[in-house]
Amino acid sequence: MKAKPVIPRALANRDVDQAIAWYLNEDAAQAAQGLIDSLERAYAHIARYPATGSARYAQELNLPGLRSWPLKNYPYLVFYVERADHVDVWRVLHGQRDVPAWLLDESIDVAGL
Repeated sequence: MKAKPVIPRALANRDVDQAIAWYLNEDAAQAAQGLIDSLERAYAHIARYPATGSARYAQELNLPGLRSWPLKNYPYLVFYVERADHVDVWRVLHGQRDVPAWLLDESIDVAGL
């Protein structure tokens, strides 16, 4: 299977920047680098196998096509939608948060699904 480009939205990039900043603020540079490595592996996986992500939140939020993939060794989930020519990454959220509220940030265009 040919890999699709993974294109994170601005909110997803902001989520990642905030997570990295938190680890760095905690004097955990190695953990911050590990998060980046884990995210790169997750992006590589969903690029090749986008249909393998969980559809749990798609059903819960009535957003057909929404999937999530967990980061290995980190409590974060990558939320994305497979498009014809790419993987659209919406958010990268900590699994302990109120995911539906954070996912449906007012700046996400859910009509684009």
